[in-house]
Amino acid sequence: MPKKALIIVDMLKDFIEEGGSLSLGERAQAIIPFIAETLENMRKEGAVIIFVADSHQENDREFERFPRHCVEGTKGAEIIDSLKVEPGDHMVRKRRFSAFYGTNMEKILKDEGIDEAYIVGVCTSICVMETVGDLRDRDYKVYVLRRGVADLDEEAHEFALKRMEKILGAKII
Repeated sequence: MPKKALIIVDMLKDFIEEGGSLSLGERAQAIIPFIAETLENMRKEGAVIIFVADSHQENDREFERFPRHCVEGTKGAEIIDSLKVEPGDHMVRKRRFSAFYGTNMEKILKDEGIDEAYIVGVCTSICVMETVGDLRDRDYKVYVLRRGVADLDEEAHEFALKRMEKILGAKII
């Protein structure tokens, strides 16, 4: 039986909560119950849980393109309260879009013997898609859970879903 990982991308207060510096608003709020239920079910199945978190330094160059967000040590960089990190879960802190760039993500997946990755979180067209691309480049089977992803821009969200399916070879379920 394939070993699964649930990868939860950037479900952080700055992206999800009202008043967050890059809040997706209602789009983000709408996916929380689905992600919470999926997290609970995947834990029961024995899946490996990996939280991925934007974690920027005070003067990160990304802030030249996006508002200041998810700065290390701030409330905005914390996982939302409704999703609990439990002992045994992995936390991958990243400074760029992909969960692989400059992180230990590849080592975690190899050490855990992962065959399949299930992806939820934000933003579909940015960090989710970049992470999916890096997973597919490493030949993992990837499933993007449509009800568990959201974006700042609905058009970009739809484009990203199509690109991940048609170009990257991820299954959108």
